[in-house]
Amino acid sequence: MTRNLFALRSCLALLMVGCLPITAEPGNGAAPAPAPVPVPQAQRALATAADSSSASVTADTTLVLKPGDVVRITVWRNPELSGDFPVGVNGALRQPLYQEVPVAGIPIPEVEQRLKTFLAQYQSDPEVVVEPLFQVVVSGEVREPKVYELPRETSIAMAIAQAGGALPDGRMDKVRLWRAGKEYTLDLTHADAAWANSGILSGDQIIVTQRRSVFREIVVPIVSVVGGLASLINLIRH
Repeated sequence: MTRNLFALRSCLALLMVGCLPITAEPGNGAAPAPAPVPVPQAQRALATAADSSSASVTADTTLVLKPGDVVRITVWRNPELSGDFPVGVNGALRQPLYQEVPVAGIPIPEVEQRLKTFLAQYQSDPEVVVEPLFQVVVSGEVREPKVYELPRETSIAMAIAQAGGALPDGRMDKVRLWRAGKEYTLDLTHADAAWANSGILSGDQIIVTQRRSVFREIVVPIVSVVGGLASLINLIRH
C-alpha cells in the first residue's frame, strides 16, 4: 500500500515537472533587435535640401505658357528677331515669323529648344534667350489694380509690390489667390512666409481683401436707410 502511494506521488511529480515552461538558459536567448542608427542632423538637412531642389526642377519643367502670356525673345546680335511677343489663342506667337512655332501648353525649356531649331534655318548656331512673361491679375486693395505681365521668377509678394503695394485698408494676412480653379487664402504678413516667396503661375489672380470697418459696413448703411425713410416721409406729408 505504502509502495503504491509512493509510486503514485512520483508519477504526479514527474507530470508536473514536464508541464512547466522551458526557459532559455542565460546567454542562449534570442538576440535583441538592433537599435536604429541615428541619422546626423546635417545629413538630414542635406537630404531635405536635395528633395527641395528636385521639386524645384520638376516645377520648372512643368511651367507652361497660355494664351495671353508674353514671350520675350532675345537673339544675340539680331535685334530684328528679338522682342516681346504675345501668345495667341491658337497657341502660337503673334508675330509673322514665329507664328509657325506652337508654344502654348509646352514646358519652357522645350519652347526655347523649338525656337533655336526654328531660327537655325536663318542663321547658324543661333544664341537665343527665351524669357516667359506670365499674365497675372492683381486686384483688390492695391494702388494699381490691373493685369500684369511678369517674369516667372516673380513671387506673389513681388507681384503685389509691382501693383504699388497694399492700401491702408488692405489685409495682407488674408490675400486671396485663384489658381487653376481653386481658391487659397494666404497670410503674407511675414517676409519669410512660404506663400510670399512662392512663384507666380500663368493665370493667377491675386486679390488683396479689404479690412472690415464698422463705420463703413454698419453706420453708413443705417444712415442711408434713415435718410431714405426721412425723404419718403417728407414726400408723403407734402
